[in-house]
Amino acid sequence: MKKELSPELKAVEKYGSDRTCLIPILHEVQKEYRYLPEKALRNIASMLDISLVDVYGVATYFRSFSLEPKGKHTVTCCMGTACHVRNSPGVLEEAKRTLGIDAGETTEDMLFSLETVNCLGACALGPIMVVDGEYHGEVTPAKVKKIIGKVKHQEGRD
Repeated sequence: MKKELSPELKAVEKYGSDRTCLIPILHEVQKEYRYLPEKALRNIASMLDISLVDVYGVATYFRSFSLEPKGKHTVTCCMGTACHVRNSPGVLEEAKRTLGIDAGETTEDMLFSLETVNCLGACALGPIMVVDGEYHGEVTPAKVKKIIGKVKHQEGRD
């Protein structure tokens, strides 16, 4: 029986063991685990022959990386100025109510994580909510329930 390679070893094999490959390796590993576990970071540091402090430095510097487990689905609310004046705070409040979590948290069932960003660069469509990379423009609090409800339905959790 062939042993399955760890996500970090697969990523290093894919991108190479040069320290300049650290960021794509971290992205690849996070895609697999939905966060960056300590053991994986230790393995990466060893495979790239760089200090664990340097790996943690990169992993904590960029907001796209997480050291905490994330949900299967990510809901992101834009809180930039253009979205804010079009009621993104109301959209965020409804997302928090619908999911039962605050921004920066993950539901107990590990299905959803809720995040905020300062700008998504789609200001004309604000307020913007992104679910798993899919942009939803001109979102209202009522639309939040429908958007999240659709994902829950697809997961058989409605």
